[in-house]
Amino acid sequence: MSMFAYEFMLRALVGALVIGLAAPALGIYLVQRRLALIGDGIGHVALTGVGAGLLLNRSPVLVAVIVAVLGAVVVELVRERGRTSGDMALAVLFYGGIAGGVVLVGLSGRTTNLGAYLFGSLTTTSRADVVTIGLLGLLILAIMLALRPALFAVCHDEEYARVSGLPVRALNLLLAATTAVTVTIAMRAVGVLLISALMVVPVAAAQQLTRGFGSTMTAAMAIGVSAAGVGVWIAGTADTAPGATIVVLAIGAFVVLGVAGAARGRLRRRRPAQPPVPAEPPEVVLGR
Repeated sequence: MSMFAYEFMLRALVGALVIGLAAPALGIYLVQRRLALIGDGIGHVALTGVGAGLLLNRSPVLVAVIVAVLGAVVVELVRERGRTSGDMALAVLFYGGIAGGVVLVGLSGRTTNLGAYLFGSLTTTSRADVVTIGLLGLLILAIMLALRPALFAVCHDEEYARVSGLPVRALNLLLAATTAVTVTIAMRAVGVLLISALMVVPVAAAQQLTRGFGSTMTAAMAIGVSAAGVGVWIAGTADTAPGATIVVLAIGAFVVLGVAGAARGRLRRRRPAQPPVPAEPPEVVLGR
């Protein structure tokens, strides 16, 4: 009997596949802006939202989405105004977010739920969780694909994008908000401590093979969804943590593709250059 005949495994697979597609589609923009670790910071802020939801007896995921979006928007506005460096803002997110989350979860008296959000718990997702992950994940994927030219321009060169007439602030805030939502829904799959890996590692692996932005995005999504699907299957077979298994597979893909790319580069350098083919001399027509 297939393990996916069980409803909880099927829910885990669907949730993982959606996140495996959406996370790299967003992560490529974060890598382009050199904000690869922002997912960790926002994840810790989302943990504060989880604690608030448990304390107030409200939906932890919904409260986490609201708190994470507000935190991401605040960080983006601070970064834009230049009042502090990006590293300082991320440090505040790291320490303040996780400390506030642990305190609130402790006050709620439901500390047993903390591990599911720190390390992920795909196999305990309910139907409502899967519907939420599916709708928000597909919405994020649609936004990333539909606005790809504008988002690429903003991430590559903000000044050029502003001169071109693009709404830079609105696009930056949209990217911050979608990052917060992605982090929140991925929290159920891989946990707060591994969120950034799912957004960044497939992109890094794809960059070993591709050079163009569009091809890298496509390859990263393929690697992400493959790692998610195979990771859930291995987790069900070997009884391992699904989130950690997915991330390990993505890192394995990065290592394998990196070694293959290096080997291909060496072969190209060792291959002797072909001598140029001499041109045939032009025909000379002698006069009679």
